[in-house]
Amino acid sequence: MGTTKKRKNKKNKIILFVVEIIVLVALLVGLYVYSLMSKVETPGVTKEEEEIAEQSIELSSETAEVLEGYTNIALFGLDNRTTGNYDGGNSDCIMIASINNDTKEVKLVSVYRDTFLNVKEDTYNKINSAYSYGGPSNAIAALNKNLNLDIKDYVAVDFGAVVEAVDLLGGIELTFTDEEAKIMNDNYIEEINEVTGHNTSLLPGGGTYQADGVYALAYCRIRYTAGDDFKRTERQRTVLTQMIEKAKGSSIATVGELIESMIGDIKTSYTSKEMLALASQVMDYELVGTHGWPFELCTGTFGSKGSIVVPTDLETNVEELHEYLFGEKTVISNTVQGISDYIVNYTGCTTEAASRKDNPLTGDDNTSTTDTGYVMDEAASTEKSE
Repeated sequence: MGTTKKRKNKKNKIILFVVEIIVLVALLVGLYVYSLMSKVETPGVTKEEEEIAEQSIELSSETAEVLEGYTNIALFGLDNRTTGNYDGGNSDCIMIASINNDTKEVKLVSVYRDTFLNVKEDTYNKINSAYSYGGPSNAIAALNKNLNLDIKDYVAVDFGAVVEAVDLLGGIELTFTDEEAKIMNDNYIEEINEVTGHNTSLLPGGGTYQADGVYALAYCRIRYTAGDDFKRTERQRTVLTQMIEKAKGSSIATVGELIESMIGDIKTSYTSKEMLALASQVMDYELVGTHGWPFELCTGTFGSKGSIVVPTDLETNVEELHEYLFGEKTVISNTVQGISDYIVNYTGCTTEAASRKDNPLTGDDNTSTTDTGYVMDEAASTEKSE
C-alpha cells in the first residue's frame, strides 16, 4: 500500500508544459483542431472566469501601452493527487508565455516555484501556493500583482502525456552527462516504465541520444545535480523546445494524433474560437528565448516558510523581466514597490546580497556549479525542498 501511494505521488510530479505545442504548433490542423477543441475543458463564463475578467490590474499608462503589443499567457503544472482536478493544489511548474503580436516571437519564462512573493491579500509564501489559495484566478492575480503584468488567460496541465507525446513525435535529441544518465538509471527510468507500461532500457552512459518519452521524462525530473531545481527548470525548457521544433517538422496526421492524446490533460480559459485565432498565424510563431526568473536572487531557510527563493530585490527583477520580455523598461507599480520593500524587510536580502545572478540582458552568469541546495550565504542553512 505504501509503495503504491509513493509511486502515485511520484507520478503526480511528472509535470511538463507540453501545452505550448497546442498553442504554437498543433493548431496547424485548422478545422480538425476546432473539432478536437470540444474535448478540452473550456469552462466558458464561469465564476472563475468572471473573477479573472474583473481583476483590477495596476498598470501605468506607459506600461499598459507596451503590454498591448503582447499576448501573455500563464501556464500551470499542477501537483495534485488525482487527475482532472484543476481547482486547487500547488502549481509546481509555472511558466509565462509572452507572444509579440507583431513579430510573432515567443519567449518562455519559468517562475521558480519557491519564489517568495505575495500570494493572496496580505499572505506571503512560495508562489506555487497561489494556485491552492484560489485556483487559476488567484494564481493569475498573484502573477499580475507581483510581476506587473496583464495576464488574462491560462492553461493548466495535469500530470501525464509527456511520454506518449515524445513517442508520437518519434523521439527528440537530448544530450546527457554521465552523472545525469546515472541518476536517470538509478531513480526514474524503471519507475516510469512501470507506470506507463513501457520497456525502455537503462542508459549505457552519457552522450547524445534520440530520446524516447521515458528518457525525456526522466531527464526532466532530475534535480539532484549542480544547479538543483534551477537546473531542473532549464531541463524542462530544453525538452519543451525540442518537442516544439520536432512538432513543426512533423506531418499534420502526427500533430493531430499528438493533440488528441493530450487533449484531456488540460484546462484552459481559451474557447475553441480563440484557439483558432491563434492558429491563423501559427506558422509565423518562433520560440526565440527561454529563461528562469528571478534573475538575481538569494536562497535560504526562513522559519515556517522553509527553503525559499528571494528576488533581490523584486522591483529590480520585475524591471529586468519586462526588459527581457518586451524589449524596454516599464514603469513599475506602487504595489510591486511595496511588495519588494516587504520582502527585503522580512528576509534581509537586498540587491547587494544576491548570491545567484543569471541575467539574460547582460550575459551575467555567476550561478553555482557546485551547490546542490538552496544556500543564501555561508551562514545560512541549506535545505532541499521536494
